[in-house]
Amino acid sequence: MGMSEAHAPEEWDRPRSPCTRVCALDEQGYCVGCLRTGDEIGRWTSMSAAEQWRVVAELKRRREARCLIDK
Repeated sequence: MGMSEAHAPEEWDRPRSPCTRVCALDEQGYCVGCLRTGDEIGRWTSMSAAEQWRVVAELKRRREARCLIDK
């Protein structure tokens, strides 16, 4: 039995938590460490893998937008 057969596929498809252990919300409501909203942080463990991947994609866009703004 292969590794993928031993575990549910969704378990392997989940992204790692984006938490950086720098947990404080800025004035816009985003975590200064990972850029998730308070709601995204609170719901992370109950989100489906697809929802988590959507958040990860949004975090990339947020980081890119912040870099453009900061320059």
